[in-house]
Amino acid sequence: MERLERWQARIETAARSRIEGRITEATGLTVKARLPAVELGELVDVYGSRGAVTRAEVVAFRGDETVLMPLAEMSGIGPRSRVVATREHLRVRCDESLRGRVLDGLGEPIDGQGPLRGELYDVEAAPPTPLSRVAIVRRFRTGIRAIDGLCALGEGQRVGLFAPAGVGKSTIIAQLARTSDAETTVICLLGERGREIRGFIDENLGPEGLARSVVVCSPSNASPLVRIKCAYVATTIAEYFRDRGQRVLLLVDSLTRFARAQRELGLAVGEPPSRQGFPPSVFRLMPQLLERAGSCMPRRPKCSRSYACARTRSGSKPRPLSRITSRARPVTTSTHTFA
Repeated sequence: MERLERWQARIETAARSRIEGRITEATGLTVKARLPAVELGELVDVYGSRGAVTRAEVVAFRGDETVLMPLAEMSGIGPRSRVVATREHLRVRCDESLRGRVLDGLGEPIDGQGPLRGELYDVEAAPPTPLSRVAIVRRFRTGIRAIDGLCALGEGQRVGLFAPAGVGKSTIIAQLARTSDAETTVICLLGERGREIRGFIDENLGPEGLARSVVVCSPSNASPLVRIKCAYVATTIAEYFRDRGQRVLLLVDSLTRFARAQRELGLAVGEPPSRQGFPPSVFRLMPQLLERAGSCMPRRPKCSRSYACARTRSGSKPRPLSRITSRARPVTTSTHTFA
């Protein structure tokens, strides 16, 4: 028995075998490599010629080749560069100290307040089952009289705000974060300009709003894959607080940029364009992400609300992408909530 325990300890502490491959081609946003025994969504490390290590994700397969999309600039990557599989998927650390923090699209802190603590959570969790949902019976107070008086909302609802650029969607988001009755607010700023992100945090949100919020941001110059992950990281953080019985408000600005980022990724890996140039994966991932929000039982005793902003062309009604994913109309005329 003692010998068996010793061998078991050796096996558990032994180094895991590494899966390695080589870069065969780099075109546009993607890199191809011969890398066996990896799966979709797995993270890999690409070693450049100058010693730099670039993290990438497996996004597709073509024959016996693996298609990778880097999460950062492809610095120093060349023919025959070494690729090492990590056998990991993207995860984010969550705990109560997240309130007041600002994270990047991969869930790493960028506010200079030190590393995150807590357990790691996979960012691509499954949505709650239909029978675990609960009825929307409790009113959600936004603190904005125009909304509370004319368009009362309930806890657990998901609401789309549709309007062209420059009419105040971000201003409404900041006001919701400051005045709503949510205990924790998770704000996802996806594809914004860097100057606008800083201005939103300092001027619109302010210290009072930031103290009860978690901001996850991904600027417009980030990789399309990082912009996509930004929405998943924010949703995972909102789920963490919801699972602990808190009233959580999730704000995403904007789903339009999420769809555009997925369009960039889909076209880069060879998906055929369909409606408005969006590949089929957009219409699969959008409801998959939105269905993770809302209230459900018994594992999640309270609720999360989700406000999703979508940018429309100036003077236009929501395009088919908006109608398919949310069945909402412009907020300037009316608001239809979907659950």
